[in-house]
Amino acid sequence: MTIVLFVIGFVILIKGADLLVKGASAIASHYGISQMVIGLTIVSFGTSMPELFVSLLASIDGNTELAVGNVLGSNIANILLILGLSAIIFPLPIRNNTVLSEIPFSIIAVLSIGFFVNSMLPFESTPNQLSRVEGAILLFFFILFMVYVFYIARTGMELEETNSAKPESTNFYKAAGLILLGCVALFLGGKWIVDGAIYIAEYFDLSQSLIGLTIVGVGTSLPELATSAVAAYKKNTDIAVGNVVGSNIFNILWILGLSSVIKPLDFIPANNADILMVLIASSLLIVALAIGKRNHIDRFNGVFFILIYAAYVVYLVYNQG
Repeated sequence: MTIVLFVIGFVILIKGADLLVKGASAIASHYGISQMVIGLTIVSFGTSMPELFVSLLASIDGNTELAVGNVLGSNIANILLILGLSAIIFPLPIRNNTVLSEIPFSIIAVLSIGFFVNSMLPFESTPNQLSRVEGAILLFFFILFMVYVFYIARTGMELEETNSAKPESTNFYKAAGLILLGCVALFLGGKWIVDGAIYIAEYFDLSQSLIGLTIVGVGTSLPELATSAVAAYKKNTDIAVGNVVGSNIFNILWILGLSSVIKPLDFIPANNADILMVLIASSLLIVALAIGKRNHIDRFNGVFFILIYAAYVVYLVYNQG
């Protein structure tokens, strides 16, 4: 039954994120907030909600390996698996401010995590831990990133407006109901996924970190996968790339920051290899832009990304053994 709820949990989690986005977008539209701001904030929050709820619940329950593995695994899958598949569907051009600002910002965020968990700062008492103070620092940089997002929206630095559909017209109470249902679904789905992941890890004698980096990490990235793959198919490539890069920044600064403020997160030594993999994956984006068509991730890069991801999963399984 735990395994059944684990599978159902992913479905409910994704549906919950969808309901939350629809409800919040409807309310934002009702109050005259622009579609660009809605897309850059509410939709990005919505696609990151599965990772947030799973990591928060795992952290509160004391399963920090699962909480950390979920975020790192999701970020690796976002770039190598999701962008790889999206680029195979349709080559992805990347806008200049993503190359010059957002990708470097995501790399700095990863480096910050690596520094925090491998150093003993004056206000820390436990090594290899993301403390509450460090979590607060991550949240501060997240606020700076959101200020940047609003600046982008206000100054119109985005490429041409995408063909994304406007939220359906709905009244305030219906929208609030959607938000409430979405939050309930996210909580239940996240709880069932955490319980199922712990059961699988114990039954097959696997580490929570491995389950978090693979099954849970990919599972909570399904909203990003669906969004980016469909966007690439419809040739709305700006959505495909921005969704992934923005989600990775959200995952590290918002989710790990908030989770560690609520309860400090312990990192195991093996997580350093995973942090390094996130850094390599993020850096590969810049390399792909340099060796191919200017500011494009082409199909060859997409295939290469997927092969790197497959090799990484093999490494995780081999290392587990």
